Amino acid sequence: MQLHDTLSNTRSELLPALAEDGVVRMYVCGVTPYSESHVGHALHAIVFDVLRRYLDWRGIPVRHVQNFTDIDDKLIDRANRLGVPMAELAAQNIEDYFRQLRAMNVQPAHVYPRVTEVVPQIIEFIQGLISKDFAYESGGDVYYRVRKFGAAAYGALSRRDIDDLLSGARIDPTELKSDPLDFALWKTAKPGEPSWESPWGHGRPGWHIECSAMALHALGEQIDIHGGGADLIFPHHTNEIAQTEAYTEKPPFARIWMHNALLQLSGDKMSKSVGNLVTIAEALESFGGDALRMFVITSHYRSPSSYTDEAMDAAKAGVERLRNAAFRTGAAGGEVLDPGATRSTFIEAMEDDLNTPRALAALFDLTRDINRATDAGGNTADARATLRELCDVLGLSLQATSSSTQQAAPFIDLLVTLRTELRAAKQWQLADHVRDGLLELGVEVKDGPEGTVWQAK
Repeated sequence: MQLHDTLSNTRSELLPALAEDGVVRMYVCGVTPYSESHVGHALHAIVFDVLRRYLDWRGIPVRHVQNFTDIDDKLIDRANRLGVPMAELAAQNIEDYFRQLRAMNVQPAHVYPRVTEVVPQIIEFIQGLISKDFAYESGGDVYYRVRKFGAAAYGALSRRDIDDLLSGARIDPTELKSDPLDFALWKTAKPGEPSWESPWGHGRPGWHIECSAMALHALGEQIDIHGGGADLIFPHHTNEIAQTEAYTEKPPFARIWMHNALLQLSGDKMSKSVGNLVTIAEALESFGGDALRMFVITSHYRSPSSYTDEAMDAAKAGVERLRNAAFRTGAAGGEVLDPGATRSTFIEAMEDDLNTPRALAALFDLTRDINRATDAGGNTADARATLRELCDVLGLSLQATSSSTQQAAPFIDLLVTLRTELRAAKQWQLADHVRDGLLELGVEVKDGPEGTVWQAK
C-alpha cells in the first residue's frame, strides 16, 4: 500500500516498514475538548477510521492511538468563563464526541490517552531532553533548543527555512527564552490554572511535548503512521519530530506522516476560534451518520472540500443508491453477476494513497450493474454481498432510514419486481397502480438508466 508521506513529499510503501510483530502503529492527534466538535473533526476521524478498516480487512492489524488534549489554554479559559471545573468541561465534551463517533460508525481507538493522565511521563521526557542539552530551564519554564536540532531537520516537514521562521518569531515579555525560535515544554503555574509539581516548580506541560510523550508511552520509540490535520504540520508536528528524535536518538520518529486537508465552510477554513463551523451534532441531526461519512470519502483525503447542504444532500442520495442495490431481492436463477472486477478495482484504488473517490466509483458501477441485472432476472446474490462487504470496509452501515422500512424491504422489493414485470408486459395501468400505492405508503420508486430503485420518503 502506498501512502503520501508529508516529510518526504513522496509516496511511501507501508508494508515493508512494518514492525516485526506485523502490527501497524498509528498515532493520530485528537481533539481539544473545550467545546463541541465540528464536522472538520468528523472528517479527520472518518479518514483514519477508513484507513484502519481497510488495513484490518486486508489482514494487517493496527494499534490505533488517539489522544485528548485535556489541559490547554483554550480549555482553561472556557472553563473559567463558564464557571465550571476544567476536568468537568473536558469530560462532558469527550463523552459527546464518543457518542458522535458511534453515530458515524467510527471504530474506537485502542487507546485514548489524556494529557492529565501522563504528566509523570511528560516530566520524565523533559528531564531527558535537559540531560541531552536539548532543553533548558528558565524562570520555572522549560524550553526546547531548536537550533541544536538543526535548521534543515527542523524545517523539513513544513519545508520552511529556519531564517524565515526567525523573522516571524516574537518573544512574549513573560517568556525567558534564549532564542526566539525555542518553544515551551513546561509552563510555570499561573493563578487559577491546574498545575503539577515538577523539578522546575508547579506548572503544566506545553502543547507539543504532550503528543511526543503519549506516542512514546503508548506505541514505543518509532511508529509507522502519524496522522493529523494539515494545520498541525507546523508547528505541532514539526516540534514533535524535534523532541522525539532528540530524546530517543532513533530517527525517524514516524515512517509516514499522513495529513488530511482541512474542511471549508463558505470558502473559509472551519474554525472554532472564529465560530465558522457546523457541529457534528447538527450534521448528524440533519443528514445522518452514513451521509456524513459519504460526504467525506467522496473527496480524496488530501484534497480540500467544502461543506454545503447541497453536498450533503448528494451524499445522502448516494448512500440511498448503495443501500437500495445492496438489499434488493434478486432472482435465484438466471445469469450470475460476477463482482470480481469490482473487488480488484476497489483494492487498487485504496492502495493508491487511500483513493476513496475511485473506490466509491467502483461501488457505484457495481450498483448500476446490480440494478440492471436484477431487472433482467439475473442472479445478483454474490454481487450484493460484495457491495455490502466493501461498503463496510468504508464504514458505511447502509442502515435503513427506519426499522419499519428495513423490515418491509423484502416486500417492497417484491412489489418493485412485480411492477417491472408489468411494465415489460406493457400493463402500464397496473404498473402505475403499484407505484402509486407504494408512494402512498411512503416509498418512492424511481426508474433510471441504472434500473429501478426505491427509497423511503
